[in-house]
Amino acid sequence: MAVNVTGKYFYWRGRLAIGLCVLSTSLLPLQLNADSYPSLSCTEAFDQSASTTAHEWLVSSVYAGHCFEFQARAVSIDTVGVRTLALSHRVRDGIRQQVVQQLDGPSVSVERRSIAGHLAWFPPSESGSASPAEAWADHVAGYYEISLEDKTRVAERDAVELRFSPIDNQRYHHAWWIDQATGILLKHVLSDTQGRVLETFQITQLQSPTAYSGDVPIPSDEKMLDQSWQVAWLPDGFVEQPLEPGQQSGQRVYSDGLAAVSVFVSPASQPALQEGLHQIGVSTAAVSLVDVGDQSWQLVGVGELPADLLQRIVQSVQFE
Repeated sequence: MAVNVTGKYFYWRGRLAIGLCVLSTSLLPLQLNADSYPSLSCTEAFDQSASTTAHEWLVSSVYAGHCFEFQARAVSIDTVGVRTLALSHRVRDGIRQQVVQQLDGPSVSVERRSIAGHLAWFPPSESGSASPAEAWADHVAGYYEISLEDKTRVAERDAVELRFSPIDNQRYHHAWWIDQATGILLKHVLSDTQGRVLETFQITQLQSPTAYSGDVPIPSDEKMLDQSWQVAWLPDGFVEQPLEPGQQSGQRVYSDGLAAVSVFVSPASQPALQEGLHQIGVSTAAVSLVDVGDQSWQLVGVGELPADLLQRIVQSVQFE
């Protein structure tokens, strides 16, 4: 489900199991500095026995995605086909090192390094006391009905199942299976608005997950990119995300907590991408060409949203 042409999907979630399968094929800079970020102690994040509600399991999954090191085998099934993967996740000096290797067909290995603790950003509650993980969970609950089933098994591990049903027709359905012992996401199923399964990602073997004993940084300054353009329309609940290390200068990223949309604006070159909608695995790409004065621009939106909504987002781009 990786995408070459536009980077497909920004990697913001603290959910390694999904994220390793949606990595951009372009590597982030290898020299990252986490010193300027405040830290979260991972030693405070591992009491999974205290998680009983959907909200608590959501928060636990965020911590697990940043505070566990592990090796795993996984399978990804979508319209492109079936792929088996080897996954690796480590934390070193506040930097997450993630590697996904495709085990079928040509040998493909992708590495990505990013600052640990870089989460999707959403405004905290009015009390201002919510942690970034709790603010994220609260935001998700505002746009999805979440149901919890606490007795299931995945990859021979006890798990809880969370189902996310959108409260409108502007997003897809999600289902998660979260490891009870660690909070690591073991399985994710994405379905369209008619309930048809678009993608299944599942860890089949989780090898000796180990709690990282150090600290991970949590970005506190929500820096947005300074662009000469903006998106004038978004589905309810989609919030622009802060700059992540390695993000392209002509890119903006928006998220509702589960779904994400990347919008790219660049001078049109020859040959430009063909206008219209393109299916890229489980994602849709909407391409539009516009003229502003003497300059032609190529607008590209990529995300896991219904195609008509993604096209509306791209067509709403306005230049200052």
